Amino acid sequence: MDRLKRVISTTSGYQPPRLTLPVGQRDHIEGPPDARMVLVEYGDYQCPYCGAAYPIVKKVQKELGTKLRFIFRNFPITTSHPQAEWAAETAEAAAAQGRFWEMHDFLYENQASLSDHGFFANYAKKLKLDVKRLEQEVAQHVHLGRVREDFMGGVKSGVNGTPTFFIGGARYDGYPGFGPLIAALEEAEKG
Repeated sequence: MDRLKRVISTTSGYQPPRLTLPVGQRDHIEGPPDARMVLVEYGDYQCPYCGAAYPIVKKVQKELGTKLRFIFRNFPITTSHPQAEWAAETAEAAAAQGRFWEMHDFLYENQASLSDHGFFANYAKKLKLDVKRLEQEVAQHVHLGRVREDFMGGVKSGVNGTPTFFIGGARYDGYPGFGPLIAALEEAEKG
């Protein structure tokens, strides 16, 4: 598949879209800053395909360890997923209290319960978050600007569905399975 893409790229001039918003301080990042491999995901917490990709990404992270830097950005597709924006705002409100990744994982692991906001408030208590603050920030859309900034950065980068991955700054158009993602990351690392 990658070989075919190189042939198409060489003969037709096709180049996959690239990230327009570079990875930086504003991002949610797991992995060391000097990691040789960089994987960016634009995701939607209510998207079943993102839900299926979530354990694959976790497995990729575990396999590559400190060689991988993983970045997650919000891309709630509200026309199909009415709870996606609420979930993204909830993750960002948790981030404001230093618990983004815990809430991120919980949202994906409990996709079927996204409409039960009380369920998430109980989890926020377990995380020792200020639940009143979290609920108030979500209700007042304090973090909506951040969510929409991610979304627009995705649109400008050629994201048109979720999950969309970028490897080394270029959109990855292959199958988002464990083997293909590992192979694409290793290929990008070689340059």
